[in-house]
Amino acid sequence: MVEPRNDTKLEIQMLHDRLLVRQPSDEGERRSSSGIVIPATAQVASRLCWGDVLGVGNNVRNIQIGDRVLFNPEDPLEVEIQGDGYLVMRERDVHAIASERTEQGTGLYL
Repeated sequence: MVEPRNDTKLEIQMLHDRLLVRQPSDEGERRSSSGIVIPATAQVASRLCWGDVLGVGNNVRNIQIGDRVLFNPEDPLEVEIQGDGYLVMRERDVHAIASERTEQGTGLYL
């Protein structure tokens, strides 16, 4: 088996219905909409997260690169690429999509 050289750059292509998502890091405390400070150590049960889509497989139908997706952070698989952490998930594991495309929607905006 031949080991790839460290300076070799390889293109990553997602297969089938898979997505490559970068989850924004939640560093430290956050604030609620009413201004209450929530410490980083606070546990919130079943909290969904938003992430940015960086890659899509050829069978993904409703999501495009650049969209933000809402998902359960306990479901996807984690992968490290050049020292950065990313998530790999199926399109069916996404609960909502936030994009600039206005095909249909709820009328809510981020």
